[in-house]
Amino acid sequence: MIDQVQTTRLANGLTILTEHMPGLRSVSLGVWVRRGSRHESAELNGISHFIEHALFKGTHRRSAHQIATESDRLGGHLDAYTAHEVTGFAMKVVDTELPQAFDLLADLVLNPRFDQDDLEREQKVIIEEMKMIEDTPDELLTELFHAAYFPDHSLGRPIEGTEQTVSSFNQATTSGFHARNFSPRNLVVAGAGNVLHSQLTGLVAQTFGEAANHAAQDTPDQVLPQTAAPILIEGKKELEQAHLIIAAPWPSAKSDDRYAASMLGTIIGGGTSSRLWQAIREERGLAYSIGAGGNTFTDVGMFTIYAGTSPAQLNEVVDLSIDEMRRIVREPVSATELELAKEQAISSVLLSLESSSARVGALARQEIIHGRRIAPEEIIRSIEVVTRESVQRVAQSCFTTTTLALGALGNLNGFLIDRSRLEI
Repeated sequence: MIDQVQTTRLANGLTILTEHMPGLRSVSLGVWVRRGSRHESAELNGISHFIEHALFKGTHRRSAHQIATESDRLGGHLDAYTAHEVTGFAMKVVDTELPQAFDLLADLVLNPRFDQDDLEREQKVIIEEMKMIEDTPDELLTELFHAAYFPDHSLGRPIEGTEQTVSSFNQATTSGFHARNFSPRNLVVAGAGNVLHSQLTGLVAQTFGEAANHAAQDTPDQVLPQTAAPILIEGKKELEQAHLIIAAPWPSAKSDDRYAASMLGTIIGGGTSSRLWQAIREERGLAYSIGAGGNTFTDVGMFTIYAGTSPAQLNEVVDLSIDEMRRIVREPVSATELELAKEQAISSVLLSLESSSARVGALARQEIIHGRRIAPEEIIRSIEVVTRESVQRVAQSCFTTTTLALGALGNLNGFLIDRSRLEI
């Protein structure tokens, strides 16, 4: 297979990536910033997410209405998101609209107006978003649990911030953080589809090439998070269900064990054939929602089991989940289970190759996390060489720990759990 990926790095540190996909008439294009909620101080918690919203309120060349109208005219697929370690802005357009789409994205990222009245209105919008999370039990439990699992660390803070911090973001604070962090050295511009590398590189160089890096920037939180082992029990009487998280340490996004860990997560709770789904939902009917998987960051990971069940069945669901973790530590997974997990993973890789949006996202993430492109063939080879022994080794490393943790939210009727029940 001919590699269609090309890379250019400008003198100011900005990285340009393209992947030509013959036969398409579309281009997926985006600008990614190597900054997210992890790179914020406690006082500025939520400002990356706030800026993501504020960029759409107008630039020095376009009003908010003009941005929305132009986005719709180009196809209406302009999207943005904020995560712990990255902020992204992307859109999918017909190939002939690439220059216009790039101009719109670049204007958003480079030239926000940050009008004070607009910022105050957006503060209200984000505070309403926080209230929506408060009314969504699984999301609320996830935020509460992250705060307890990563105490006194930015990974434990909510991506959207708090009402107190967001309410403090004025024009000076917002524009200052933007200037320090949305600078060329932190930007990755990527395109996939019917795109010529020379064309996109020319557009980027013309727009960003002379841009200087701000002398100072908010430095990433490089301190390795010291995870806690909380048992977090939160009462919420109005809920019909109890919501449960069980968590354990996990390999990071850069770890050599990440492929074996992915197979382990799939076997335990990654689909309808997984052990947890079969034991808890199919065989006993104890939950509608049950699953497991890993959350990975550049230097740390967290494995979680999530379930929603009635309060009366919570103890049984906890014990069954721990039993599956114990079993996978003590007994190697079967060859059949591992082969099925591999087939799922490889199918996911191959199917993603048909989507320019998936491919451009992968290009940007790989550059930001690994500093290089990881070809699909390399990913598939890494999946194929995972063994039953390596899966069990990861399970033994991650699950036989004193930092196994649990969180529960709901009308729990005095639910208590002794830490000895969490011992693997």
